Amino acid sequence: MASIPIVVKHQGTKYDVEVDPESTGDVFKFQLYSLTGVEPERQKILIKGGQVKDDTPMNKFNLQPGQSIMMLGTPGKDGKDVLARPKEKIKFVEDMTEAEAAQQEGAIPAGLSNLGNTCYLNSTLQTLRAIPELQNTLGKYEPQSTGPLDLTKQLRDLYKHMSETQEAYIPQAFLTALRSAFPQFAERSRTGSGFAQQDAEEAWSQIVTQLRQKLRVKDSPEAAETSFIDKYMAGEFTSELVCDEPAAREGGEQPIVSKETFLKLNCHIDSSTNHLRDGIANGLSEKLEKRSEVLGRDAVYTKTSKISRLPKYLTVHFVRFFWKRETQKKAKIMRKVTFPHELDLVEFCDDKLKSMLVPVRDKVREVRKDEEDIERARKRRKRNGADEAADIPGGKGAKKDEKKPSTSADGDVEMGETFKTDAEIDAERDAALLAAKKELHALIDPQLANDDGANQSGLYELRGVVTHQGASADSGHYTAYVKKMAPVDAKTGKRKEEDGKWWWFNDDKVSEVTADKIETLAGGGESHSALILLYRAIPLPSAEGTIE
Repeated sequence: MASIPIVVKHQGTKYDVEVDPESTGDVFKFQLYSLTGVEPERQKILIKGGQVKDDTPMNKFNLQPGQSIMMLGTPGKDGKDVLARPKEKIKFVEDMTEAEAAQQEGAIPAGLSNLGNTCYLNSTLQTLRAIPELQNTLGKYEPQSTGPLDLTKQLRDLYKHMSETQEAYIPQAFLTALRSAFPQFAERSRTGSGFAQQDAEEAWSQIVTQLRQKLRVKDSPEAAETSFIDKYMAGEFTSELVCDEPAAREGGEQPIVSKETFLKLNCHIDSSTNHLRDGIANGLSEKLEKRSEVLGRDAVYTKTSKISRLPKYLTVHFVRFFWKRETQKKAKIMRKVTFPHELDLVEFCDDKLKSMLVPVRDKVREVRKDEEDIERARKRRKRNGADEAADIPGGKGAKKDEKKPSTSADGDVEMGETFKTDAEIDAERDAALLAAKKELHALIDPQLANDDGANQSGLYELRGVVTHQGASADSGHYTAYVKKMAPVDAKTGKRKEEDGKWWWFNDDKVSEVTADKIETLAGGGESHSALILLYRAIPLPSAEGTIE
C-alpha cells in the first residue's frame, strides 16, 4: 500500500512525513524522533481516532493526504543526549557466540539426542525445564560431593548447556547418573540389542524425588532451608478414613483424619471417565481393607481425600498403563480423556482452603469479563469508524450536542448536553479495571500471600504435556509439548505478551505448533495421547494492580 504524506506540527514547526499505513505506532514515532529529536517514549501524538500507541496500526486512523496532526513533547535533557553514543556496543547475530545467539528473542530451544530408547527421558527433561524457578534454583546448586553421579548436579549442568545452544544436546552424563541411581533405567531390551524403553512417568517421579532430597531454597537469609519440590510442586491432602459398616460407627469407631503430601494428582481412567475432572474425582476416593478394632475383624473402609494445599506447579498423571498378565507387559488404556487449558481445582479442596480461594477465583473471573468488555467495545468502535478524540486540534472529534447555550427567564445561561469522548471513556474504564485488580490482590488470604510457592486462586494454566504414542509402556514413542514463554523486553526488563504457541520437542527435532494441536492429545487410539500434564498457577496482580 502506498505511503500517505501528512504534516506534523511540533513547537511551531511543520514537518512533512510519509506514513506507511501498514506500519505501527512505534515506527511512526521513530520517524518523528529522527525529525524532532523527541524520544518516542516522550512523544504525545494527537490525531483523529485517538492517541498513537506503540502497537497501534496506523491504518486505524484513516489518514488523508495533507492532513495535519499535532505532536507534544520535548527531548530529554534539553536534547543533549539525542545523538549520544549507545551505552552498549551493538552486536549483530553473525558476531555473537553460540551461547549469546541462543538467548536472543526468536531463538529455537535445544532438542535432546535420542541415545537408544531414551525418548521417555528427553520428554520428561524438556517439560520439567518449563519451570523457571527450577532452572534458577539449579543454577545456584552446589553439591556436597564432587562425584559425577550426583543427579541434581547433572541436571544443573544439562540445563546450562541446553541454554547455550540451539542445536541438539547429548544428555549422556545425565543418563549415566540416572542409571546409576536407578538401575531399572539400565534394563536391556528383550527383543534386541540396546536398552529397553521405559515409562516417562517413572522417570519423572524418580527425578523429582531426587530433587526433593537435594535441592533446597531459602525465602530469606534468616529463613530456614526448605525443599524446592515441597515449596513449588508438592500439595497436601487431608484424608478421612471411615468404616463402611454401620456396626463399627454404632460401636463408637471414629473416623481417622490424616494429612499427607502429594507430588502429583492421578487421573484414574475407567469406562465412565471422559474428562480430566472425572479421573481426578475417581482418584480422591478409594476403598481399602483393614482391621477394625471395634468389630474385631477386617472390614472395608472408604478413604476420602480433600486438597488442603495446592502447589504453584501441579503435575497430573493419566494412569493409562496397567500390568497385563497375558502378555506380561504394561498395556495402555486408549480411552479418550479431554483436559482443559485452564483447570479449576477449587471443588476438590477442603472447606478451609476453599474459603480462601473462592473470593479470589470469582474476582479473577469478574476482572477478565471487564477486560473482555473493554476490548470488545474498542473493536466495535474500530469497526464503526468511531471518533475517539473530540478535543484534538484539526480533528473532527466525537459527536457532541450542537445546541447553542440559551438564557433562562432569570438570566442564567443554560448549557446544552455534552458528551465524553471515547478516549475519556476508555481512560475511566482502564482506571476502574486497575482498581478492580488492586481489589483482587487485597482478597488474597494473608496465609496464602506468605506462601509464594502455593496457588492462591485455585486456577491453573497448562504449561507442558508429555505424550505417548503406541499400545504399551514398553514400546512406542514419547514427545513433549511446552508452551512458549514470552520474551523479555530489553528496555523494560519485563516479559512481553505470549503468542499462545507451543514448542513440540520430538527428541532432537524442535518445531513450533499452535494451541489447536494440544486439543488432539486427549487419546482415543495409538496416536499421541497425554500422559503427564504440567500446570502452573495463573499469575495474579500485585498491590499496584500489575501482573508480571
